[in-house]
Amino acid sequence: MQMLAEKIIDLINRQVENVTTITQYRKPLIGFASAHDPLFEQMKEIVGPHHLHPTELLPSAETVIAFFLPFAETIVNANRKSPEVAREWAVAYIETNALIKRISSELMNELIPLGINVVTQPATHNFNEQDLTASWSNKSMAYVAGLGTFGINHLLITKAGCAGRFGSTVISAKIPASPRGSTENCLYLKDSKCQFCVKNCPTGALTLKGLDKQRCYTELLDVDKRFPDLGLCDVCGKCSVGPCASL
Repeated sequence: MQMLAEKIIDLINRQVENVTTITQYRKPLIGFASAHDPLFEQMKEIVGPHHLHPTELLPSAETVIAFFLPFAETIVNANRKSPEVAREWAVAYIETNALIKRISSELMNELIPLGINVVTQPATHNFNEQDLTASWSNKSMAYVAGLGTFGINHLLITKAGCAGRFGSTVISAKIPASPRGSTENCLYLKDSKCQFCVKNCPTGALTLKGLDKQRCYTELLDVDKRFPDLGLCDVCGKCSVGPCASL
């Protein structure tokens, strides 16, 4: 199964290396989780019973592939310096969602002929607009696959930071699970010395006590109106451009 893991890693890396987008990326992070990891069952308790278990997506599920596409520093800096959401960040959101869809499609094209069942999920917009909870969380899949730890910004902070996008795919082949590290990547949770994300939230939706999802989402919809030429662009990212943006 090591050869299969290497094949998947190579495919994702090649897709990112060969992008023709405006958006540029740093090297992707890729991890694997057992579809039978107890954490997936716990998500139903934490998020709600509507959050899907990998075997509910694919009854023959054995492995969840999770990957992180970190934005180039120029995109991070643009959104960090701009008083509003930078156009570079908005474009990166749209283009990276499309890239995740393309990677998922290529995984299906490569793996299905090998007799492997594959189910993919969209990068976003699979959430309930009433309570804003998702039926499938790509960043939670990445956590189980050992790609990072959650910070007070409610984002998964990887060894490459948190400025980027996550994708995940469920397959019926077994691949050894990636180890989950014990290193805390959130500077505030590590030593209480950083509150960049809280102080940089444009609406006050993010506090040390939690995240007001409705207030945050209202801001995202307002941002969408500023970029009518890009398509649905409900994005902000002001909480992901601090010291933990690119570690």
